Amino acid sequence: MSNNPLHWLEDELAGLSAQHLRRELQSWGRDRDSGPICGGDVSLINFASNDYLGLARELNSPTMQTTLEEFGWGSGASPLVTGRTTVHAALESDLAAFKATERALTFPTGYTANVGTIAALVGKQDVILSDTRNHASIIDGCRLSAAKVLVYRHNDVDHLAELLGAATSHRRRLIVTDSLFSMDGDVAPLDKIAELARAHNCMLMIDEAHATGVFGEHGRGLAELFNCEDAVDVTVGTFSKALGSIGGFVAGSKLLIDWLANSARSYMFSTALPAACASASRSAVQLIQTEPHRREQLLSNAQHLRQRLQSIGLLPESQNEFYSQIVPLVVGTPEKATALSAALKSAGLLVPAIRPPTVPVGGSMLRVSLSARHTQSEMDQLVDVLTTN
Repeated sequence: MSNNPLHWLEDELAGLSAQHLRRELQSWGRDRDSGPICGGDVSLINFASNDYLGLARELNSPTMQTTLEEFGWGSGASPLVTGRTTVHAALESDLAAFKATERALTFPTGYTANVGTIAALVGKQDVILSDTRNHASIIDGCRLSAAKVLVYRHNDVDHLAELLGAATSHRRRLIVTDSLFSMDGDVAPLDKIAELARAHNCMLMIDEAHATGVFGEHGRGLAELFNCEDAVDVTVGTFSKALGSIGGFVAGSKLLIDWLANSARSYMFSTALPAACASASRSAVQLIQTEPHRREQLLSNAQHLRQRLQSIGLLPESQNEFYSQIVPLVVGTPEKATALSAALKSAGLLVPAIRPPTVPVGGSMLRVSLSARHTQSEMDQLVDVLTTN
């Protein structure tokens, strides 16, 4: 027997390889002035990024440079010590105004925002009702909270109502759902869920990570589109997707934000984001509000690609209701997903294979992620290659 206490890792990794589930670390390059991403010497059209509005390469503003010169790079401490600068405070004020809430709070990532918030809101005496397709950060937050977790079928409001009706003996109840699901590209029936939450006097938390900047008249997200923002108690979002920056946030009432600042462990015990990142995010929040053509172009791209894929039978017609920018092509097995992804890469297209545990067993897929920067010819090229593979 080996004296290495980590000897078991070799067999476990070999098992992942045999199931086509092993991930390999990759590094990417990029020409700042061009859309394609570079893997080694190969230039690829990027259908893998969450940079939905194409802002990631446009936030290097003079204001950000001034902030970097004033504050340096690292923030040096947690927000409750000295890490929260005047720039963070200004970003939180901008976010609250944008999200039409009383206050907002920034976190290092969207993951830490979900994990810290859920665990701060509920505990052993409480119950959480969570959609079965919720993001891993929500699932982990539910686990860490030690609350009882009742999982309702994906977007099944009747099942949620049934579980709510039976869960009456707990101190607090929390419904939590993604608004736009990151792998399936479909949307939660937020208006109906909001009605249930109010009828049962239940807290409602939604994660608008993939919807902020994309949906709604002002780009606030799907709660705005569904006209149910007043019924949402906790809104989580990220700067790392449509906003093109890094970090997460929570928006809500003053009482909520005060409580999270005092009890969300992922906020209290994490070093704050650099002030320069907060400055870049401020620019992104402003651009979302002043340049609506970006999300209009993105959703136009989503409609074009989805309709083309539906016309050749690669996407169910029912997928077209909202034309979201996340387009799943379910192929079933990890082997099929990785093979198709490799074929696309050979044709100059980067489309990632999504496999368990990210998706359920049997649900391996290609996840096409659209940007406002994609051209019609690039999307048509993707369809053409898919047709022949």
